[in-house]
Parts: sequence; structure tokens; C-alpha cells
Amino acid sequence: MLMCLGTFVFGLTTLPYQQLQRQAAWRHAASDRIGARAAHQFLGVGEETVTLSGWIAPELAGSLLSLDALRDMADAGQPQALVDGTGQVHGAFVITGLDQTQTLFYPDGTPRRVEFQLALRRVAEDTMAGPGASAKP
Repeated sequence: MLMCLGTFVFGLTTLPYQQLQRQAAWRHAASDRIGARAAHQFLGVGEETVTLSGWIAPELAGSLLSLDALRDMADAGQPQALVDGTGQVHGAFVITGLDQTQTLFYPDGTPRRVEFQLALRRVAEDTMAGPGASAKP
């Protein structure tokens, strides 16, 4: 297992990624001052994104059904826990994009190679509360 997003497991038989890119930002507000540099105040954490990219060759590794499963998860719009293969929990993420490029086709149009890029954005963990859960004050 490389990583899990909710119940979806990234692995050799499902969707093995070859690259993981993680971007994080922190927010700082600026106040202009006359005759001096702007004053800055730290406001907290900003956006955090993860991009998984790679390719699958369905007859060797990976499955086209895995891309459909991720598309269904994205359609649901629910945050999912992102956990890597070592057990580290990275937080709650939503799928914001799924790009795929199909090449090397069989005569019936089935692709032999599919490149993909999955874009995730971190959201507040309290948005993962299920139906009927009480909200924190």
C-alpha cells in the first residue's frame, strides 16, 4: 500500500502513483507604513495541496476502474482522510481535479497506457463529521 484516501487504496493493482507533490502555505497580512517597510502579522496556516501523478498500464499494473472510483469520490464531494503507507495521517482532503491522458490504444479503442494527475486540497478536519454528528462550539 502506497497511500489511502478514505477507503481508496493506492497500490500496484489499483492506481500506483510515481510522483507525490505537496505544497503548503502560511498566511501573513501586511499593513503599509509611511517611510518604513510594511508590518506583517502571521494569520495562520493557509492552503495545503497534494498532487499525485503517474501512469497505469491496465494489462500490467493499475486499473481503469480505479480512476472511475476516484471520480465517484470526487462527485460525492466529501472530505477523506489521507494516510500514507507508514500510517501517518496527513489530514482531511477533498479531490479538486482528476486529469487523465490515454495513449497506445488497442484496435477496440481500449488504452494500453493512461497517465493521470490527481489534485487534492486539505480541508478542516471538523468537516469530516458524518450525518448526525454534533458540531463543536
